[in-house]
Amino acid sequence: MAERFAVRNISMCTKDCLCLYVCPTGATDTEDSIIDTDKCIGCGECAASCPSAAISMVNKVYPRQQDKEKSVIGALKSLIESKAKQENIAAGLGGTLGMAFEKSNRIMAEDIIREAGYMLPQSENTVRFLKSLLKAELPDDFPKDTVKKLLKLMKNKKK
Repeated sequence: MAERFAVRNISMCTKDCLCLYVCPTGATDTEDSIIDTDKCIGCGECAASCPSAAISMVNKVYPRQQDKEKSVIGALKSLIESKAKQENIAAGLGGTLGMAFEKSNRIMAEDIIREAGYMLPQSENTVRFLKSLLKAELPDDFPKDTVKKLLKLMKNKKK
């Protein structure tokens, strides 16, 4: 089994290029330019031949995420709290500018959370975070069933 496989970025692809015809296993479908990851042996011939750089080689398994220092985690939490407060303030402003501020702060908070490793499925931080949500006192409308489903999916994926 290959350690990596080819993926195609459809927005960059110029269609029917040579890259689709060089695959030694026939993993590239020349009709709709889909790459069959089950057939792909990870040789990289298609990616090397792609003139528009639309094909990339992706690892099948990523290394465990590094643990972050407590000071970094503290700084990230402070930033997230700050962005959440700013989002709440912006929500009260109204109008399109207020909505833009609110969305901008939400996106920045999501980026910080992702950078902290809390949105990466391969991260143990994600599992710990989801389990902590189930133990926390949250509003009645909090989707605990969804959190349980996510934990179950992540557990099955590891097997």
